[in-house]
Amino acid sequence: MTDSVACSSLRLISRTAHSTHELGVVLASQLRSQDVVLLSGPLGAGKTTFAQGIGEGLHLDGPVVSPTYTIARELHGRFADGSPVRFVHVDAYRIGGVMHVPGDDAASALMDELESLGLDEELDDPDEGTVVLMEWGEHMAGILSADRLEARIDRARGLDGHPARESADTELSANGTRTISFIPSSRMWQKRMSPLRQRIQSVADVEFDLQKSNSNENEGGASNE
Repeated sequence: MTDSVACSSLRLISRTAHSTHELGVVLASQLRSQDVVLLSGPLGAGKTTFAQGIGEGLHLDGPVVSPTYTIARELHGRFADGSPVRFVHVDAYRIGGVMHVPGDDAASALMDELESLGLDEELDDPDEGTVVLMEWGEHMAGILSADRLEARIDRARGLDGHPARESADTELSANGTRTISFIPSSRMWQKRMSPLRQRIQSVADVEFDLQKSNSNENEGGASNE
């Protein structure tokens, strides 16, 4: 990479479900027309809580719920500057999430379903005024816009370095400590990390993982596009 940037990826520690929700609100304040966000994480990590924060920040006209049995939902609201936003929430759980079988052409299956909904071009080149949030699309990043932000949520890691296990009698929820990473895929998003970081500093119960922030973590670092 030849361009100098103020900040690349950010890794955060969120202590509560409320702070995870508030991080979504903060991200929404930084979103612009034609942005694409890829949201990933295991069941119960807090993806829906985070997505609902985005919905609140965009003042959407309906609730953001996990559309597991509906591939895509559309809602409408407004950006931080008051301009209208069309919010497309895509959930590829049945195609690209835990149901994914190695070797399956998950991307083609998803595109077939989105084409039937008239949304197939939104992932690569969203319309003006549109924001796309895609969940469970880790296996299909190649069909998304190169100018995307990846947001990864995971449970806090234990001493063995693996995600902490919930107790067998505990219902999966967004409660508890989570690690949240914001990973830009392009220089355009890299340049937007510093303003995002500044806004995050106002969120209670959130800490920066200084050892992981400001590096590409070898996880889909920004392209030269």
